[in-house]
Amino acid sequence: MKKILLIGNGAREHVIAETLKKSRHEVELFVVGKTKNPGLAGLAKEYLLADVTDKDAIRDFALRMSPDFAILGPEAPIAAGIADTLLQLEIPSASPLQTVGRLESSKSFTRDLLEKYKIEGNPKFKVFVADIGLEEFFAELGEDFVVKADGLKGGKGVKVSGDHLNGVGEGLAYARECLAEGGMVVVEEKLIGQEFSLMSFCDGEHTAEMVPVQDHKRAYEGDKGPNTGGMGSYSCADGSLPFLVESDLKKAAEITRKVAKALFDETGVYFKGVMYGGFIATKNGVKLIEYNARFGDPEVMNVLPIMKTDFVDLCEAIVNKNLDQIKVEFEAKYTVCKYLVPNGYPDKSVAGEKIEIGNIPEGVKAYYASVDLKDDGLYLSGSRAIAFVGIADTLEEAESLAQSAVGAVKGPVFYRKDIGTAELIGKRIDMMKELRNL
Repeated sequence: MKKILLIGNGAREHVIAETLKKSRHEVELFVVGKTKNPGLAGLAKEYLLADVTDKDAIRDFALRMSPDFAILGPEAPIAAGIADTLLQLEIPSASPLQTVGRLESSKSFTRDLLEKYKIEGNPKFKVFVADIGLEEFFAELGEDFVVKADGLKGGKGVKVSGDHLNGVGEGLAYARECLAEGGMVVVEEKLIGQEFSLMSFCDGEHTAEMVPVQDHKRAYEGDKGPNTGGMGSYSCADGSLPFLVESDLKKAAEITRKVAKALFDETGVYFKGVMYGGFIATKNGVKLIEYNARFGDPEVMNVLPIMKTDFVDLCEAIVNKNLDQIKVEFEAKYTVCKYLVPNGYPDKSVAGEKIEIGNIPEGVKAYYASVDLKDDGLYLSGSRAIAFVGIADTLEEAESLAQSAVGAVKGPVFYRKDIGTAELIGKRIDMMKELRNL
C-alpha cells in the first residue's frame, strides 16, 4: 500500500491522480484542494477542503494521514514552501523545496542563474530594481522586447511587444508598474520562433525527458486575443514536434541538465520534481523562455496518459535520487488536448452558470478543472473548466476525438477549434523553414 498526498484541485491534479491510481501498487490518495474537483473526489480516500498554501491545515492533515510522499500540483504551494513544511514532518515530496522552486517563482533568479553558470539559452536581458538605466535598455532593444514581472502572476505577468504592448512607451509604463508593485522587473529581447514545452523528471542529479508538447496560450483561433493559462496542446507519436529538428530537443534537454546542477551548486539543495522548460526554437538555435517547477497544464494531459512507466515508482525514484535506474517510456501515440472555458475567459469569465456534458466518444479523456459539482449538476467556477484529450494513432484522429468531445458540451462556453489541426501546424512548420532558410 502506498499512501500519497496530492496538493491541488485542477485538471493537472486530476490526471496526476488518475496516473497514480494506474500503478502496480495499491494507492491510497489524500487530496488537499480549495474546491472539490468531481474527478479527484472519486479517486481520493480523503479530501480536505483547504487553501493549497495553508501550512497549518496541510500539516495537520498530513500528520493524520501519514503519507509516504507528496506531490504538489500547482506553483503556489511550491512557492509557499509546502514541501519544506512536509519535510519537517519527515514526509518527502516529488516536488521541489522553496529555494529551488524559485526557478519558477522568480524570473530574475533563473536568468541570473544561467548567466552565472554560463549556460546557453538566455536572451539579452537585464534585471532592474529601480528605474535607473531602464529607458536606455529599451532604446538598445528597440521595438522587440519582453517585460516580465519577477514573481508569480498566474501566467499573466509577461507582456510582449506587438502582442500586449504597443511601442516602447507602453513597455516602459508596464516595467515601471512591475517595479512599483514588486520592486523588480526583467526586461529582455523578444525571441522570434516557435515555442515548445519540454518537461523533465529530475531527482537533483539526473533528468528524464518527457514527450515535447506545444501549448497554445492565446484565447482565440489563429493565436489571437489575450494570454491564458493555456487553451490546449498537442504531442506527436515520434517523440518530437513537426517544426523541430533533433538538435533542438538535445539542446533543450542539455540546458535542463545543466540548470539542475547549477541549482545544487547555487543553493546546496537538490531539485526534486518536474523541471518544465518553456523553450523556443529560433534561427539561432534553442533559447529558454522560462522554467516552471511543476507539470504544465495542459501539457501534463498530453504526456501522463501515454506514459508506460509506473508513476509511483517514478516518484519514489525522484525522492530517493535514483532516477537513473528507471526507464521512462511513452506510447507512440498522438495526443490533442482542448480546453473548454467560460465565455469571457480570461478577463471577464462568466461563473455560476450550469453546463451539460453530452456523449464523450471512446478514446477521449476528460479532466475536470475549475468546475463546481452540485446536486443538480456541473457549474462553471470562472476559469478553465474541462480539458478533453484525444489519443490516437494519427494527429488527425486525435484532433477529431478532442473536437467531438468539446462540441458535446452545452452552456456559455467556448474553445479553440484550430488546436492540433493540419492548417495551424502547417503554418508553424512554414515559419520555422523560413527562419532557418530551409
